[in-house]
Amino acid sequence: MKRMVIRAGSVLAITAGCLIGCSKEAPRSPVTPVTSSNQAGEIPNGEQLFKQFCSSCHPDGGNVSDPDRSLRGSALQKNHIAKPDDIVRIMRKPQSRMIRFDESTISDRDARALAEYVLKAFR
Repeated sequence: MKRMVIRAGSVLAITAGCLIGCSKEAPRSPVTPVTSSNQAGEIPNGEQLFKQFCSSCHPDGGNVSDPDRSLRGSALQKNHIAKPDDIVRIMRKPQSRMIRFDESTISDRDARALAEYVLKAFR
């Protein structure tokens, strides 16, 4: 009985963490735009941007709140996402639980680099 209660509590805690971490609400503190990376003057690459902005809800290209909307090739194809512009459009105007990443958070150039990384990394 005690194990069952502990398991149920663990499942509830994990579920709550996932729902809170990927809720529809905007972050309470503003997300700081990326302006530099490890080396002065170097533009962040798509992988760095992905790790900073996306990996908490999309670990290894998955999706913690909606497995049908992962970043894997088959899911992207199923959801008619084939080009970097498709991903940038979703970043700017998401239609699911995903938070919105506007131009003040991620520049168009960085958003495109991130989108190109996703399409190459999670085929």
